[in-house]
Amino acid sequence: MNVTSADGTSICFEQRGDGPSVILVGGAFNDRTTVAALADVLASDFTTIAYDRRGRGDSGDSAEYAMEREIEDIAALIAQVGGTASVFGHSSGAVLALEAAAAGLPIDRVVAYEPPYATDEHPRADVVAEVRAQLAAGDRDGAVATFLKVAGTPDEMIEGMKQAPVWGWFTALAHTLPYDLTICGPDTRPRTENLARIKVPTLVIGGGASDEALQSGARAAAAAVPGARHETLAGQDHGVLQFPETLKPLLTDFFKRT
Repeated sequence: MNVTSADGTSICFEQRGDGPSVILVGGAFNDRTTVAALADVLASDFTTIAYDRRGRGDSGDSAEYAMEREIEDIAALIAQVGGTASVFGHSSGAVLALEAAAAGLPIDRVVAYEPPYATDEHPRADVVAEVRAQLAAGDRDGAVATFLKVAGTPDEMIEGMKQAPVWGWFTALAHTLPYDLTICGPDTRPRTENLARIKVPTLVIGGGASDEALQSGARAAAAAVPGARHETLAGQDHGVLQFPETLKPLLTDFFKRT
């Protein structure tokens, strides 16, 4: 199915289940297929919406990118499912979910899993200009490698990925990496003035097996949102979408609260 965003861009989505609506927002290198397993797990209790963010999968794109366009995409999906919805976001998709709530969209509840915010203890370099230059030069491999390095992936792991089938998936979505970097903001620091405007119940989750930088970013997000709850999901790391059953109890409890 498709919905048309405010700027005319077509956004492709899949709807499953029945009950209160939950929109699932993937991060970098993600499209609707990577959140599909979580959508299936939650579909026994909720109407789940897995969608292709603009520039990915079967969704369209625009000539000029702005985070506001992606917030409008979520607004169009919310309107499509009846005018209100909860939102779950993973990684940079978690940042987007928080920014959508801060913008005042009719969101009931928001869950952010490991928004990759930098902190004083764990800074991140601002590489958006470098990635854009690599993409402009046709160097999709270089853009992916630059992004992974700033995300904390060791060089030897990146080299291993280059020999695996997943690298083709990464390079096919490389043109969207500036979108994720833009969403995360300069130096990936939380936009605390925006997060302070969030008025809906918010849950921020960190993985107990994730590195300290990601856990620190999750804590920073929770501290910036008034009244936000922070939870650590034991045994899980940034790859939690591969184990959606581990998220189900926490998400179901939070989304069903009145």
